[in-house]
Formats: sequence, structure tokens, C-alpha cells
Amino acid sequence: MTFEEFVRARLPALLRFATVLTGDRGLAEDVVQEVLVRAHGRWRRLSGMAAPDLYVRRMIVNEFISWRRRWGRVVPVETVAPVRPDTPDHTWVHAERQELAWRLARLPRRQQTVLVLRYYEDRTDAEIAELLGCRPATVRGYAARALAALRTDRQSTVLAGEKP
Repeated sequence: MTFEEFVRARLPALLRFATVLTGDRGLAEDVVQEVLVRAHGRWRRLSGMAAPDLYVRRMIVNEFISWRRRWGRVVPVETVAPVRPDTPDHTWVHAERQELAWRLARLPRRQQTVLVLRYYEDRTDAEIAELLGCRPATVRGYAARALAALRTDRQSTVLAGEKP
């Protein structure tokens, strides 16, 4: 398989994965672009692998985790809490997803990565550990701390008087 064929076949899935991982479509496109530029230079070696797609996903995870450190850029964004009507409508599902994405974005990158790999990509602890280069017990620790932080954040929102 040539690099162009690989990109044509896998780009939509890689962009979806990176978008869920980063919580920002623009940043996801930047991360995937950086990774694909590097993968193109290594394609002879990558194409001989049993699963080049998994290797490229690991490259995306590593790029995402080191993105701020390498580029040192933070784009300030005004945060606006979603307005919640008293009667739910069809947009409620989208608001819930947006709120979850916002809460995920507030987690440390490794915890965020573990949750995305576990619940969006349906990966096992061993697979996540392999992707992150750590032990499965470390993955479970990241997941536990991330879920606890999400719960605490949700409870503090309720105590502050906002509707959950």
C-alpha cells in the first residue's frame, strides 16, 4: 500500500480520533498533519509493519501530549457555558456532548488520552499502556483520577447552583 492510498483510506478515521482526543477540530487537523508529514518520511519502514494504522495513532497520541510543550502556544478562548432550557429539546444531546468535551479538555493530557482511548476507541488497558509506553496499572490510575476529577467537577457545578 502506498502512502497516498493509506492517507486516502484512513484520513477520516484519523481526524475523528484526533478530534475526540484534542477536543478541537483545528488542533486535531494540525496534529494529524504533523504526524502524516513525519510518517511520509518513514513510510518505507511503516508500510512493512503489520499494523501501520496503530503506529500512526500512537504518533498522534504522542504529538497531542507534547503539542503545547513543543509549540508553546495557547489560544485563549472565551468560555461560554451552554444555556439549558427548562424543557429538553433535540439540542440537549449536543449540549451534553459539548459539555463533556469541555470537561475532558480541562483534564491533564495523559488522563484525557486514556479516557478517549478507553471509551471512544474501546481499547483495553494493555493496548492503552502499549500506546502510552507505560504499564496497565498506570493506565488504570490515570483513568481513575480522570473519572474522579470529572465527578468532582460535575458535583461542584451542581453545588454552585447550575443545572447539571
